[in-house]
Amino acid sequence: MVDITNKSNTLRAATAQATVKVSKKATIEAIKNDTVPKGNVFAMSKAAGLLGVKKTPELLPDCHPMPIEFTSVDYEISGLEIKINITVKTIYKTGVEVEAMHGASVVALNMYDMLKPIDKGIEINNIKLLEKKGGKSSYPVKDVSGLIAGIIVCSDTLSKGEGEDKSGKVIKQKMTDFGLKTTEVIIIQDEVEAIQNIIKKQIETCDVIVLTGGTGLSPRDVTPEAVLPLLDKRISGAEETIRRFGQNRMPYAMLSRSVVGTIGKCVVLALPGSSKGVAESLDAVFPHLFHSFKVLKGERH
Repeated sequence: MVDITNKSNTLRAATAQATVKVSKKATIEAIKNDTVPKGNVFAMSKAAGLLGVKKTPELLPDCHPMPIEFTSVDYEISGLEIKINITVKTIYKTGVEVEAMHGASVVALNMYDMLKPIDKGIEINNIKLLEKKGGKSSYPVKDVSGLIAGIIVCSDTLSKGEGEDKSGKVIKQKMTDFGLKTTEVIIIQDEVEAIQNIIKKQIETCDVIVLTGGTGLSPRDVTPEAVLPLLDKRISGAEETIRRFGQNRMPYAMLSRSVVGTIGKCVVLALPGSSKGVAESLDAVFPHLFHSFKVLKGERH
């Protein structure tokens, strides 16, 4: 099963269709008049489809269990064909297109089962996905190939040449993976003035500045105090997203004082010092935080 733990919940929807073709007009009339011996075809098949949607992960081993928050089943009769349309919605980390197609298939099979005593020529055709929303295609990411990321590690220990920088390397790799150019990792001591001076220098050439370290509660954790006075605007939603993302993974995330905001057209992030904490923080807000550059340029959403 694919690992989706680093993905974020979004509203996802999918519509699928299946077609049942009967062999004679009398079958259609029996459905309309509710005279099929096994009962009401549309009502019973809808119930079967709802169960099919819910039980998809029980039958298809690579499908994730998920909260199904809405399912509709609609029918359209055209000549000897009955088109079945199923729409499924969820707020989750992965899409519901398989659930929708499975539900449409089960509706069609149930109709076949109910109608076969009165019609031996029934066919099931064209089970297909009509539409899906809420995944990557619904939220295209801005082309960031021309952007430059500056990386600042705030650490008294590392600035003295003691220990190994892991967090700066994580940031550099993730920014490179997104297609950004990166500066060399800068390591400085936990001092407000030193941090502010390097940020002021970096904003001259960088579109994104990511700081790691100094966001905790110890007396030497002063990165937020250094960053906040320099910001033109805070991006509170990004800060909340980082903390919520971390809190879902470990309880101490509530103690983080991560800061996100803008200085001019530069986006600045002050993130935790641990390599795991900074990686999770970046996963929480990127790549969609790159949309901010479109907004900063005054383009429409």
